[in-house]
Amino acid sequence: DTKGQTCYICTQALHWKTKEGLVRGCACRGTAGFAHVSCLAEQAKILFEEAVENNWGEKVVNERWARWYSCSLCEQRYHGDVKCALGWACWKTYVGRPETDEIRGVAMNVLGNGLISAKHYEDALTVQEAELSMLRRVGAPEHSILVAQTNLSTTYARIGRHEQALQMSRDVYSGELKLYGEEHGRTVVAACNYATSLVGLERFEEAKSLLRKMIPVAQRILGDSHDHTLSMRSIYANALYQDTCATLDDLSEAVTTLEDIEQIA
Repeated sequence: DTKGQTCYICTQALHWKTKEGLVRGCACRGTAGFAHVSCLAEQAKILFEEAVENNWGEKVVNERWARWYSCSLCEQRYHGDVKCALGWACWKTYVGRPETDEIRGVAMNVLGNGLISAKHYEDALTVQEAELSMLRRVGAPEHSILVAQTNLSTTYARIGRHEQALQMSRDVYSGELKLYGEEHGRTVVAACNYATSLVGLERFEEAKSLLRKMIPVAQRILGDSHDHTLSMRSIYANALYQDTCATLDDLSEAVTTLEDIEQIA
């Protein structure tokens, strides 16, 4: 309830220019954190530009940029419609820059994430596909392209385009493997995402083969209790017991794996 509250940035209840009301899409409680989206956007723009113009270093620049998607008071990322509105504001602020400008590309990513947070998945897909095409056109680093492909794969899955999600996650896994090698955290995450897509399409044998190879890698480089390791083992257990051709030994292994995960977690 915003009744009786004021914007912590401009201190007014109603925005003087846009006449918009107050929002709060973070973890602030009580009277804290209420603001106008326009004020949040203007604050983010000013803080970021100040850090860049004064050459305050990468750490400060990144902290200031985070104002486009996280609260300056509680530090939690915004969610839902607030994150979406800030995503649009961010994109409108930097869309006029050249396509090769890094900040323009990052702003496009902020917009895509905002649309996803508000569950506008089809719109997010359009933005993410445009982002990937743009990255390829400007010759972006391979790791940036792989991040964009990962996001796109997740969105494909959200809207039920599972075959495309599988193809994209397979491409990402192959790309991470080529770029970083097998024993790297990014490759482990990509393998986990790829396995999830395989299980979702009931391609259990492929999923099990991949996970039998990559789970020991995750245990070795991340540890038994790491979230990614536990997630991979959970996916493996699901692949074992969901398979209609599962043997009693498979079911027993699945149960043992899940019990072990529960004890570790």
